[in-house]
Amino acid sequence: MKLDIIDWKDISYSDAWKRQTELFDALVHAKQNGGAYVNHLIFCEHPPVYTLGRSGKDNNMLLSDEQLHSIGATLYHIDRGGDITYHGPGQIVCYPILNLEDFNLGLKEYVHLLEEAVIRVCVAYGIEAGRLDGATGVWLEGTTSRARKICAIGVRSSHYVTMHGLAFNVNTDLRYFSYIHPCGFIDKGVTSLERELNRKMSIEEIKNFLGKELKRLLLLRS
Repeated sequence: MKLDIIDWKDISYSDAWKRQTELFDALVHAKQNGGAYVNHLIFCEHPPVYTLGRSGKDNNMLLSDEQLHSIGATLYHIDRGGDITYHGPGQIVCYPILNLEDFNLGLKEYVHLLEEAVIRVCVAYGIEAGRLDGATGVWLEGTTSRARKICAIGVRSSHYVTMHGLAFNVNTDLRYFSYIHPCGFIDKGVTSLERELNRKMSIEEIKNFLGKELKRLLLLRS
């Protein structure tokens, strides 16, 4: 069982979705036919883009197509779970393309593992982060009126193979979240490592840290 970490650097959402789908389909095919395959943890950053999941509501996007164009953003309706979220520069996106059976994981445990890796990164930088019942992702002060999300998670799984993944706000321009109801919530905020620590963070440093945590947690299950 191989688990490789790949960095696509800056890539358009459409290109990343196409590449993800190709890797996902190849892994499913190999699994069904007894072929060789590699599990991947893929990291990247996107230009400004909004993605709306299968269960999302169109009215959680607050801008018209013309207004989207004016802020240099695009919108994609995609095949993951969850509602609407934003991706953009300064945000680490991770797309694990994995056979969950290699890691003895069900889908709920897998999402929990993604959250755990991000929580551990936050804690290492002195930020107390955790989960919120009924809402995936990683939250700060989740049970209070100051609840704010630092990492969104939305995945697709078929034949226990995953795609899509997590979006971790590091130096993200949080103004873009004001144009949507993030993940469908109208009463909760969004934050970033930069906002919480009041300083710019090294994307490469955080990316490497997160990659190591994800790989370590996954290999512990294999």
